Formats: sequence, C-alpha cells, structure tokens
Amino acid sequence: MLGLHRHQLQHLSLTEVSDSLFPVEEAEAVLNEGSEDILTTKTVRIGTRGSLLARCQSGWVKEALEALRPGLKVELCVIKTMGDKILDVPLAKVGGKGLFVKEIEEALMAGEVDLAVHSMKDVPSVLPESLFIAAVPAREDPRDVWVSSKAGSLEDLPAGARVGTSSLRRGAQVLKLRPDATIESLRGNLDTRLRKALEGQYDGIVLAAAGLHRMGWQDRITSYLDPVDFVPAVGQGALGIEARRDDPFIRELLGPLHDAETALTVTAERSFLDELEGGCQVPIGGHARLTDGILHLDGLVASVDGREVFRQTLSERASLEKAGDLGRTLARELLDAGARQVLEAVYGEKGC
Repeated sequence: MLGLHRHQLQHLSLTEVSDSLFPVEEAEAVLNEGSEDILTTKTVRIGTRGSLLARCQSGWVKEALEALRPGLKVELCVIKTMGDKILDVPLAKVGGKGLFVKEIEEALMAGEVDLAVHSMKDVPSVLPESLFIAAVPAREDPRDVWVSSKAGSLEDLPAGARVGTSSLRRGAQVLKLRPDATIESLRGNLDTRLRKALEGQYDGIVLAAAGLHRMGWQDRITSYLDPVDFVPAVGQGALGIEARRDDPFIRELLGPLHDAETALTVTAERSFLDELEGGCQVPIGGHARLTDGILHLDGLVASVDGREVFRQTLSERASLEKAGDLGRTLARELLDAGARQVLEAVYGEKGC
C-alpha cells in the first residue's frame, strides 16, 4: 500500500502550516531530544473506522510512519461511529454533524488513541477545542465517478432510470443533468455499494474516485464525472490526520506526511463550507485547484431536487491566508445570489 503513495510524501516545516485550519504552536516548542528513546517504548495508536476503505487509508498512514521512523510501533484501533451503526436510513435523514468522526474524536480526546485518520469530507468545519488537523497528505483524485453495468454515462441512461446515492449533493447534480432520473438511497460500505450496483439493483451509482483508487478498484469505474459539470464534495479525495494540540511528539511525527498544496485547496473549500454553515448533509459542493500560483475555487449550492443551482468560481493569488478569505467570499456571494433561501429550506426540513 505504501508504494502507491510514497511519491506523495513531502516534508513541510510545521511553521508553514496555517493557523486557521491546521493550527500549531511555535515549531521550536517541538523538541526532538530523546525522541529515539520514545520510539523504542511508545506504541502509536491510530483511531479508524472499520470499513475496508477506512482501514486501507489508516493502514497507509501506519506504513508511512513506520517507513519514516524505523523502530516505531504503530497499531490500528477500530472504532465504530454513529454513521457506521445506522445503515437503514439515508444520511440526510440521520442529520447531525460528524456522523463518521465523533466517536473517534472522543477516543482521541480521552487518550485512548494518539491520532485519527479521517476522510476529510467527513470532518466538520469546527473541531473540538483540544484537537486539530495535524497533517493533510497529498490528495487523491477528487472527482466523482459513475459506476454502472447498464449505461456508460449519465447521458446514456434510459428515461426514469434509478440512480443510487446517499449524498444530497450528488443527487441534486444528477437531477440537474437528468431531471427524469429517480434518486434512490444507497447506504453501506464501499464494497457493499459496488456490489449492489454491479448486481443491477440500480441502473447506476455515483461514488468518489478516491476510494476506488485507494482500494485498487479502478477497473470498476465506468466513467469519470468532470468537475466542470459535477462539483465534488468539500475535501473529497483528501485525508485529514487529527491529533491533540498538546501532543508535540505526534505533531512532529506527522510533519513529513503533510502536503502544502492539498492543505491550501482544502483550506479554501472548508472555509467556504464553514461560511455556509454546512454542517449537516446538505447539497453543497466545493472544489479548489491550484494552477500557476493561482487558486481557483468552484462553489455550488443546490436544492435537493436540482431545480435551483447556484454556482460560481472565484480565483486569487495562492496563499494560506487568502485561501480562507477566498472560500468565505465565495460563500457570501452565493448566499446573496439566492443560495441562502435554498439552504434555509433544507435546514428547516431536516431540523439542522
């Protein structure tokens, strides 16, 4: 697994990490003296969900840390979250924040684990005060993908086709492109959702490319959905490694896994989400990309039925400070353009 991502490991001085999304105290406070002794006695415990994909992602972090620090002992601690327990209800109806992270964060704050590996798109924009995102590794493919045994693309679907997804964002964008389609709830781990699609329980389903890539299941992908037409979720394709603020050993340990460009784009996307107060499962998309030193951010807010879609792109010279400003500015512009009423309707219906 490590070989798949080894080229992505970049060392980044902790003083370069943004205080807004990835806050740190002075890097000089992280003392390396005696660290070799710690490596021989300490076992680093990684909190993770128990799905195949979650264990794949946390397993990659485990192998990366062991490769960077020979002699370090690392183990995975599987923690079941609320999102894992409730499988017979669409995510949008479950509601709440942090469905896939809360229990892991509680274990982290209690000292039962030393760090946690999350899919960044599952992480709420506001974290517990004692925790922070210590590292964001290089991003996988952020796009959504179409998986079907019946149609090569959304455009090829017959009228009235059944499309499976648990995401309001995906459902709204499918309906925008194919208003004749029927959106049906699709829950379960990645392997379960794939099986349902390939067995023909749906005419097709929409998934994140990143998970299929990390699992080595690219051959299951029927086609990729261009972000120009289909905006990904905020943080999609990125991992977030969460730690306690008062643990300098873990902070220093994770430094080489952090990727500056991914942090920049994720900062813009999460600032956009935060300004929209998009903590629940709502039809919001955000996708940032860096080109020749310019940060471009696409933002989307849609009604659940896809009939109202507010979308805009803003660009700014890249810096961590400006990335946060860019996200907030884009969110305010969409709210003023009419997205506020759409979100109020969704929040009111779901009781968020």
